Amino acid sequence: MLWPRSVYGRLHPGLPDIRADVEAWCEAEGVPRPSDALIADFYLPMTAWVAEHAEERMIVLGLNGAQGTGKSTLARLLKRLLERVYGMRVAVLSLDDLYLTAAERLRRAETIHPLLATRGVPGTHDVGLGLRTIRALRDGKPLAIPRFDKGHDDRLPVSEWPRWEGRCDVVIFEGWCVGARPQRAEELVEPVNGLERLEDPTGDWRYYVNRELGGHYQALFAEIDLLVMLRPKTFEHVYLWREEQEAQLREAGVGPEVMPPTAVRRFIMHFERITRFMWEEMPGRADAVVFLGDDHLPVHVARGDD
Repeated sequence: MLWPRSVYGRLHPGLPDIRADVEAWCEAEGVPRPSDALIADFYLPMTAWVAEHAEERMIVLGLNGAQGTGKSTLARLLKRLLERVYGMRVAVLSLDDLYLTAAERLRRAETIHPLLATRGVPGTHDVGLGLRTIRALRDGKPLAIPRFDKGHDDRLPVSEWPRWEGRCDVVIFEGWCVGARPQRAEELVEPVNGLERLEDPTGDWRYYVNRELGGHYQALFAEIDLLVMLRPKTFEHVYLWREEQEAQLREAGVGPEVMPPTAVRRFIMHFERITRFMWEEMPGRADAVVFLGDDHLPVHVARGDD
């Protein structure tokens, strides 16, 4: 049993219909169908837990997970279940959709530090855009929800952002460092990997990223009502799972933007420091930590109120 039985009173009685709906969704999305046991013991209880918190007001569910942990897929499936089982209106916002434009990131790489050319770390997002989006959803104002085109490495035109009107019951805000906190300055002195040692020998990049995280990102993360962390066994799993994603893209012949294994290693090093610190610091305050097995699947859930 992955989730406590206390949430089972909220479960929808039509489990066979839910299983069929999940199967249809997985087929449409091109993702593996979870087992009946996982639907019953993880996805539905988690959906019930979120729905219970959203009974009287809109909530923001922060979904934190390192690269390759499946947070985007989980966000989309939770949206489907909340809508189908509980009739809720759910918006999904990814931290990735808040990236600065390519031109803005290039300016930061040229004027602050070259490592900022790689999108992903604090300092490469439009935090104000995220705040405005979540607050507009909370206030019930019509808006366009931001979207980023990774294929072109730039933000989509506003005319192509999905429109939202009316009430919102749940915002699922997912991202690799959603809810993260900064480190103390003295913890930044020693490099954590070869990227920091060779390409940030003075620490300018990591100090800048840490200052950004400790500044306006905290205002954005303060909007989160429930925080869930997806936790792999080891940091090596982050490398392996991201490389699996790239291998699938290579096999599909997507194009030259697909990274070889050595490039994947370098890419993941950009996020290692914050990820390792989150794994130490966040479990003590997260509302739930979902521990993942070697196959990406959840094997245990630790809730903050247990």
